[in-house]
Amino acid sequence: MAANISPVFPLIPRVLISNLITTANINKDGTGTTTQISLPAGPNGAFVESVEALPTGTNTASVLRIFLNNGSATTIAANNILWEEISLPATVLSEVASQTKIVIPMNRAIPAGYTLYATIGTTVAAGWRVRVHMGDY
Repeated sequence: MAANISPVFPLIPRVLISNLITTANINKDGTGTTTQISLPAGPNGAFVESVEALPTGTNTASVLRIFLNNGSATTIAANNILWEEISLPATVLSEVASQTKIVIPMNRAIPAGYTLYATIGTTVAAGWRVRVHMGDY
C-alpha cells in the first residue's frame, strides 16, 4: 500500500467566531442547546489548528465541550461525538486586567462536511465566544 509522504497544507484558511454562549447544556452527546463554532469542512476535509474560548465579562466557572458532528442533525446523538472538553474559570470584568482566554490546541484533521459545535456546562451571565482556527484542504 502506498503512503502519502508529501506534506499536505490547508488551502483555504477559515476563522469563525461563534455566537454568544450563555445557556447550560448538560447533555454529553451533542444534543440539546448547541452553538455551531465552525463551518462545514470543505470537500477534501479540513485541518483544525485550535479552538479558543473568550469570555465577554463576568461569568461563573463552567466547562466548554466541543462536539464533532458528521454533517447531519445535531438532535440525533449518533451524529455527534464529544471531541474535547476543558474547564472554564470564573471570570471578572476589569478595566485594568485582561480576561482569561482559554486555548485548546487541536491539530487534527476532520472529514469533508463535518462541523464543530460547542456547549457549556453551566449557565453564565456574560457569556463566552468561541473562535476556531482551521483551514480546508
